[in-house]
Amino acid sequence: MSIYLHFRAVAMAEIRDDHSWLAAFMFEAWENRVTEYAAGLSCSINKGWDFVNDLYTAAAPAGDTAVDDTRTLPVYGGRPVPHTPEADPSDPPMMLLEPHEVSAAARFLSAVSFDELWAVVGATFTAFGWTKEELLHHHRDLEALYGRAATAGHAVVKVVWA
Repeated sequence: MSIYLHFRAVAMAEIRDDHSWLAAFMFEAWENRVTEYAAGLSCSINKGWDFVNDLYTAAAPAGDTAVDDTRTLPVYGGRPVPHTPEADPSDPPMMLLEPHEVSAAARFLSAVSFDELWAVVGATFTAFGWTKEELLHHHRDLEALYGRAATAGHAVVKVVWA
């Protein structure tokens, strides 16, 4: 079974802060994902987004116990979009990352060294079946998506599809 975390950049002015509306919007984006990927509007991670998040949280300096929310913005950042009473309960969970958070995520992704992160977590991730190339692919997709979204002043909506 495949389960995806789907990311879609969108102008805040185009968003309705309503779970049902966003679910329909994201479903249409998912149905058009090939075109949207090519246009740089979206990307997705199949099953392994927790590993991508773990890769980014490895960016903490050794011995640093402080939580840096910037590291978690690309994958888990944002606020949940709550189901409204009239929403379909089968609608998937969603998060909304506001434009200022998208900019912070973009700055983090452009500044972090993938090779340095891989040096910290690579052996562990390889034991779980992940390759450096797979994670580098996800990193590049997220870096490009967040970079374009930040430049345009857009938000990013995240949804889990099962």
